[in-house]
Amino acid sequence: MKKLFTFTLIISLLLNIWNSAIAPALDVTNNEKNAHKYNVTMKQDLLCLMLAYPEYIANIEQNNDYVFLIMKSGKKLIYDDKKQKNTQEKLTNPDIQDTLDQLYPLTDIKKIMLKNFDPGRCRNYGLLSEVYGVSRQTIESQLTKVNVCYHNYQFNSSSGAAISLQSVMKQLLPMSEKSPNIRKCLFPCSGTFNYRVISGTGRLSPHSYGIAIDLASDKRDYWKWASKEEGEKRLASYSNELVKVFEANNFVWGGKWSHFDILHFEYRPEIILKARYFTNNINSKKQWYEGAPLQQNNIKNVIEKINKSIK
Repeated sequence: MKKLFTFTLIISLLLNIWNSAIAPALDVTNNEKNAHKYNVTMKQDLLCLMLAYPEYIANIEQNNDYVFLIMKSGKKLIYDDKKQKNTQEKLTNPDIQDTLDQLYPLTDIKKIMLKNFDPGRCRNYGLLSEVYGVSRQTIESQLTKVNVCYHNYQFNSSSGAAISLQSVMKQLLPMSEKSPNIRKCLFPCSGTFNYRVISGTGRLSPHSYGIAIDLASDKRDYWKWASKEEGEKRLASYSNELVKVFEANNFVWGGKWSHFDILHFEYRPEIILKARYFTNNINSKKQWYEGAPLQQNNIKNVIEKINKSIK
């Protein structure tokens, strides 16, 4: 009986020590790790944004717990509004962090993505308006013609979007002459600029900004048109070579969304840059910018600016 009492007393003492000293210390350690991870990810996001839109983002500002992109127009765009959001709220009213939260995969895929994994489907309209135009009139004034599938289509000339699409087509058109599968995915193109809202929402389509292109349409291309199984059959037959050319030119592919949109490609350089540079897990022993090509002077300059601005 005495042994049982002694054992119980020891356990009780150990629990008290755990609750009073060890557990709080572990909480502090976890909080520090989470804060470090958040800080590293934020700096990586800011680097990708400033490299993607150097003509439009002038600086970064930290004000207490909030960080802002300072646009050349003078407008401030908040990086993280600190609000907890569900998937629908992130689609409806995303801050800039929300748009970069999911890491876009640059690997080949043959399966529909897991539920609500849609890297690039969240769009910050404040940023899009600053870069591509705040109204239909200003957007249309920045459109230029690009030869797509031997026809001219309108695309936004801002931030290298039209140049990138032109580069894509210069590579794909010769490839399509040799590959029936690429040709079948390309022709006939379903369109580029179209000022409209996304069906069933009040949000502007990226086609409204002239930064998206829909290629040849198939009834299995869209999550509202087809089942997951039908979508996966379409994915299995889709040209990986075509997708890689678009991604190499800073387009994300709707085929890599759980809400699949297989004919859809969208110019989103910040998302592709993050996937190229920062796919590996965060390592506390490395510098936050580990993975970016530091031999490029413009990248070094942006890193210095971020380090000065973010404490």
